[in-house]
Amino acid sequence: MLGRVQNSPSRDMRRTSGAARNVTETVVARIEELVLGELSPGTELPSESELAAEMGVSRLTVREATKSLQARGLVEVRQGRRPVVAHLTAGPIGDFFSTAVRRDPRRLLDLLDVRRALEVHIASLAAANPSRAAVSVMETALTTMRDAAAEGPDAIHDADIRFHEGLAAASGNQMLSFLIEAMEGPLHAGRMRSLRGHLSRGGTVEDVIEQHARILDRVRARDPGGAAAAMSDHLEQTARDLSAALMSET
Repeated sequence: MLGRVQNSPSRDMRRTSGAARNVTETVVARIEELVLGELSPGTELPSESELAAEMGVSRLTVREATKSLQARGLVEVRQGRRPVVAHLTAGPIGDFFSTAVRRDPRRLLDLLDVRRALEVHIASLAAANPSRAAVSVMETALTTMRDAAAEGPDAIHDADIRFHEGLAAASGNQMLSFLIEAMEGPLHAGRMRSLRGHLSRGGTVEDVIEQHARILDRVRARDPGGAAAAMSDHLEQTARDLSAALMSET
């Protein structure tokens, strides 16, 4: 008859490690409930001691869980103070996009596909019921683009980004605005390349500005279909220009 098989030390260690991981994940989930469902941005979390007592875990486990949430941008941790609920930003998503583009500039074409999926719909929503404030942001950005054109092609990029952010704000959808904000960094690099490609193909800065003017015109006219079509045309042109620029770099 075979005797009982004893657990090996390595198996015991794996079990211990897995149990500790499960406990930490449970604590993370509980603090996440507080952050996302019960506390407002800027509010301090309960102390480590209070959280540890509530959940029956060590303060070290609470600290590890808090660090996990800090890495996700859900809490802010400052020396000598309790962690606070973070105001959500587009930073983590933007960092992902920026890193992907830095590793391989051709990912800008992938990002352009994301823009197509978002911004054609954004233009339609914006034209359906545009607010006066959002239209004013786009008008100011367009005027700045026209004024900056005389300084050279690179001068219009910041105003270009403000235009698209204003359009996203006009959509009335905060999630869409959040995603457009997240793409700001890599889109700046993409716009510089696409404009160089546009100029190399015989286009002008004024052409690019006019594309934006057509979008704004359709938004002002409360023409969702026309605004979506104008944005689609703009992004198709951008795709051709960006492809030309990337090809010249290889």
